Amino acid sequence: MGLRKRKKLAVYILAAGMIAGAFTGCGNGEGFGTKVVLTTGFDKDEIFRIETSSCKLPELMVYLTTIQNRYESVYGREIWETKADGVTLEENVKNIALAQIAQIKTMNLMAEKYEVELDEEERALAENAAKAYFDTLGEQEIEKMGVNEKTVKSLYTELARAEKMYQYTIKDINPEISDDEARTITVQHILIKTYTLDDAGKKIAYTEEAKQEAFRTAREAFTLAKEGEDFDALIRRYSEDDKATYSFGKGEMEEAFETAAFNLGTGEISDIVETEFGYHIIKCINTFDREETDANKIKIVEQRQEEAFGQEYDAYVATLTRNLNEELWDTVNFIHDEAVTTQNFFEVYAQYFGV
Repeated sequence: MGLRKRKKLAVYILAAGMIAGAFTGCGNGEGFGTKVVLTTGFDKDEIFRIETSSCKLPELMVYLTTIQNRYESVYGREIWETKADGVTLEENVKNIALAQIAQIKTMNLMAEKYEVELDEEERALAENAAKAYFDTLGEQEIEKMGVNEKTVKSLYTELARAEKMYQYTIKDINPEISDDEARTITVQHILIKTYTLDDAGKKIAYTEEAKQEAFRTAREAFTLAKEGEDFDALIRRYSEDDKATYSFGKGEMEEAFETAAFNLGTGEISDIVETEFGYHIIKCINTFDREETDANKIKIVEQRQEEAFGQEYDAYVATLTRNLNEELWDTVNFIHDEAVTTQNFFEVYAQYFGV
């Protein structure tokens, strides 16, 4: 149903468990504060340069093919027919792959600046992981991606160094989080929607007449709840949300829903609450969940660490010059081949580095 607030898309990801965007909008650099220069003079298979760091086509193809095959394994190949604002999903995924690998390259430049290096054991892990991943590839996959074991080793080495750079940046960020700040509650709710979805899945608001009818239904459910009728039975009878129970902390849900929920005592039922999704009747199940609150403290600390890294990363990126081989980039496409199914590049890395 989407009641939880959408987190602002962060500009950081991968080994550190964040979400990336180092080359987003690389045609013009809009909104990123980084000088983007489109030049000639690249090597034959060089996709981009960021200062002294270079990305070759086989490196990009490992990222791109991994993401492509992950999508296809879940949604099928027909997913690539999807468009949003006139842009195909394939084009979006190309940009995601470019953004991810550009960020890793950038974080390795940061590591050089701060003299963050892998130790002998970490380099050995990267080498072993590369061998393990490369051994899973078939001849057709190797040929189509243009990859060799040396390239994979370099990619894993850069991933590990980027992760180490992230940990170096956040090592002193460990704030004390109070129970009140991290308090997590558990509620049930009944939702009567005030919207429908069109064929493309876009929300269409009810007409005023339909909205009034929805409110009458909500009022009926609310009255029965206040009269003591079993709330679970009312959920089954009235609710249009596929989820009945939510556990959440402050700042995680729609504001009106969250405010009403946090003002309830255990067992209390709210008045009718309106959000963009419709009308809600909320029942508080637990005003303080110890286990969930402790877990939320960890999540808050991680968010603070991500924010701290983000500030450092953004400031560094703003000093860099990026060069995109636009001519080569425009020729990059998915590999559509029944024999090319590899999608475990990041899983193999995680097995060896425990992330």
